[in-house]
Amino acid sequence: MAFVADRLRASGIAPRTGVAGTGVIASVVGEAGKGDRVIGLRADIDALPINEQNTCDYRSTNTGVMHACGHDAHTAMVLGAGLVLHELRKEWSGTVQLVFQPGEEKIPGGASLLLNENAFGSRLPDGILGQHVTPELAVGKVGFREGPFMASSDELYVTVKGKGGHAALPERLIDPIMIMARLLPQLKEEFAAYRPSEKTVLAFGRVEALGATNVVPDEVRIAGTLRAFNEELRDELHVWLPKRASEICTSIGGSCDFEVRRGYPVLVNDAALTQRMRSAATEYLGADNVVNMDQRMGSEDFAFYTHVMPGCFFRLGTGALGETSPRGLHTPTFDIDEAALAIGCGVMAWGALRELAV
Repeated sequence: MAFVADRLRASGIAPRTGVAGTGVIASVVGEAGKGDRVIGLRADIDALPINEQNTCDYRSTNTGVMHACGHDAHTAMVLGAGLVLHELRKEWSGTVQLVFQPGEEKIPGGASLLLNENAFGSRLPDGILGQHVTPELAVGKVGFREGPFMASSDELYVTVKGKGGHAALPERLIDPIMIMARLLPQLKEEFAAYRPSEKTVLAFGRVEALGATNVVPDEVRIAGTLRAFNEELRDELHVWLPKRASEICTSIGGSCDFEVRRGYPVLVNDAALTQRMRSAATEYLGADNVVNMDQRMGSEDFAFYTHVMPGCFFRLGTGALGETSPRGLHTPTFDIDEAALAIGCGVMAWGALRELAV
């Protein structure tokens, strides 16, 4: 926050800090006449709890904290776009809001906090643009998709309860480990059949049974995720999953507590805005460098913006040319081809100018 604010002030742009905790918002105002349109450019500025293994001079200096999802690049590109637009302010009219938001990686999401505290004031932007680095795309390319683009995500926390005790006396136990072992495959099988025509994911990535070789615990804790592209179905599943899990556990002699922590909604790119951004990117980069993207089961808190204003979230290629094994997001060796920084900066600035002229 301090770094971004200092760079903005040094260029004559007044930042507002402390937004949603550690965020920054700044307005760049065109001086070519009165313009009523307002366009937002969004960057996320948080990191991940990963120990970086890269050896470059810009590697993390904090143990267990790494920009393993490209948010430092997102920040640099929105900052760069803002500085370019400020330098050219006598050539355009309207307002561009630079949004550097915290907390994208963890629910409730910095975007929701920013909206809840009315950080945009009395008027929301007429549209908001966001981008995300993508090592699977070669540097120089950008990808777009209209409509539902990224899935909703909710966190699931389940406690399967039984009666523990000495493992040598199974007749006296209600084994929560065995209940869990039956619950997960049955619940996933029924989930797959619930609405098979819809794209959904139910997955569990954590199981904790704190027993021992000869101790059966009283309970097992599991945690997972729910993903969907249909908000109505998502709400249905928030009711169905706890109910069905409880029924399955009860039928085996146990019980369960099932908590759904509501996370990010479906990210829905506004069709008209996304088509215009696709055209702007084609003007800027050439048709060969603008591609169509598939829907992604990953989620993004940019989705909150798309439910209250027109939004366009696109992907920026950062894969190094000739690299056969892209350095994946959320890994200790994640990195980008830095040639993408100028491209992303330019696409954001050019897109904002095009939108201000609509």
